[in-house]
Amino acid sequence: MKATQRDFVNLAPRAAQTMRVFFLCGTDDASVQDAAFRIASLLPDAGERVEFTGAELKRDPVRLGDEARSTSLFGDTRHIWVRCSGDEAHDAVENLISSDVAPCPVIIQAANASDKSRTAKLLEKRDDALVAMFYPPDLASVTASVRQMADAAGAPMDRELAQRIAAAVGLDTRLAASEVTKLALYLDATPERPRPASLEAFEAVGAKTEEDGFTTLVNTVLNGDSGRLKAELRRMAELELNPVGLLLAFERRVAQLAQLAGRLGTNPDISAFMEGEKASRRVFFKDVPDLSRQLRIWRGRPLARLAQRLMALHRSLMVNNQTAELLLAQELAEIARYAKSRC
Repeated sequence: MKATQRDFVNLAPRAAQTMRVFFLCGTDDASVQDAAFRIASLLPDAGERVEFTGAELKRDPVRLGDEARSTSLFGDTRHIWVRCSGDEAHDAVENLISSDVAPCPVIIQAANASDKSRTAKLLEKRDDALVAMFYPPDLASVTASVRQMADAAGAPMDRELAQRIAAAVGLDTRLAASEVTKLALYLDATPERPRPASLEAFEAVGAKTEEDGFTTLVNTVLNGDSGRLKAELRRMAELELNPVGLLLAFERRVAQLAQLAGRLGTNPDISAFMEGEKASRRVFFKDVPDLSRQLRIWRGRPLARLAQRLMALHRSLMVNNQTAELLLAQELAEIARYAKSRC
């Protein structure tokens, strides 16, 4: 079965009850990860989690099927979580579905893969499998989502404030939900007793992204602003910013740049193009200078290599959590040096 990003929310509860293989892919790794956690939380009896990387399954394609059809040491239930890139797990999935014995639930979080990939083609017509692809959100869609969250929380707001929140959290709907929850608590609002949210209330409780968020560091690195990098890395350490969360902010910005570069095409006038994007409300007006600069640096092959490098770094951080901050700082310094060389 194949689902769109919009369909997924409604399909997920039924799919988790009836299906055995979930192939979740797309260019927005944060949304893919959210979807994987959503499926895992909805499994009727998730039991023990067994994790594999794509590299492990590529080396031993039989292992996934064997593990999915075996029982744990104490006979408990289990589910399998695969984190892979592209079609790394293709042969393992092919072996998995070749048997008539039903496997335990298998969740495949496939970065840099699409619903047109070889693995997706294996699964999309099966009744026991779900293929879903996730795209990076744009400003307009996250703004609409923020307004829906606010209405549900009893803190309705106008589009301008919702857009401000969407931009402040870097288009991350998880962070946006947290901001809306804080606003509702601050206003003592409930669905039964709604209280309109205001800009003043948001500024009183909202995240100050210029001081303690990710945006400044993301722009410093991708702009090649090496003069500010040392101070930003020190700020990252002092504020104990979560390395994986920060990396997700970079991944979302790279996905946004890929979308913009696709729409820009061969048009040499980046300034005029960005003005059009701002007028269409696809980008926040405060982001226009940084996005314009980054489009001049990161397009074509350099942008593709950057995306691959961030995905490799993401996998490294997940398995080296003790040194994650150091690994991230070293990689960001390398990326900033490259960006500066292209300025």
